[in-house]
Amino acid sequence: MASSMLASTAAVPAGLRSASLASCSGRSGISSLGYRSLGAPRITRRVGSIRCEGTRDTVDRATKKEISKEEILQNQATNQSEKQSVFGAVPNSGSFYPRPEVDRRPETGDRNLGSLFAFDGAAPETINGRLAMVGILWAAIAEKMSGLTVFDQLYTQGTGLVYYVALVPLIAYASIVPMLNGESTDARSFGPFTARAERWNGRLAMVGFLSLLLTESFIHAPIFTNFF
Repeated sequence: MASSMLASTAAVPAGLRSASLASCSGRSGISSLGYRSLGAPRITRRVGSIRCEGTRDTVDRATKKEISKEEILQNQATNQSEKQSVFGAVPNSGSFYPRPEVDRRPETGDRNLGSLFAFDGAAPETINGRLAMVGILWAAIAEKMSGLTVFDQLYTQGTGLVYYVALVPLIAYASIVPMLNGESTDARSFGPFTARAERWNGRLAMVGFLSLLLTESFIHAPIFTNFF
């Protein structure tokens, strides 16, 4: 029995025995020693790595656009909205607000959390807009199902508040990771799903969600149940 086990071990090519785990296997948290103890074939891990890398490359080719510093500087010089803020102040490098586009973008500016979450940073509007879009959709469905206002769902029953507290860090984390890697929302698009469309939908959702809360506080009734 021992001799047959040694023979089967010797039959495995040396290159396969010494191959290190690929990036996808490493992310799964399973070590090379763990694979040896489980007896998993080396060729299976390699094929899985190629498949994972190929999927990511395919998604990047279909959705990702590289934004260069030259393009940002050109837009900064020609776009009138980049020459002064809504308050009339001229963007100044190193100032608290407003900053030039090249300073506030994740592709070319600082990627620390202080810069990303600044008043003109990439994170606040992106995260708030996504939360508002999810919130307005959730409010419409939940009000139809429960007949309760948003305030009642959040504070009277309490279950809505639990879901909201769990949702905020999840969306914030998913939004901030690409920015920490130097990728803004403008770097991704797929058909009608563009960064411009997301910004406007997010802004409308923020205004709509606030209007929903204020209106229901006056009429003391759920809007989506009584009017839709």
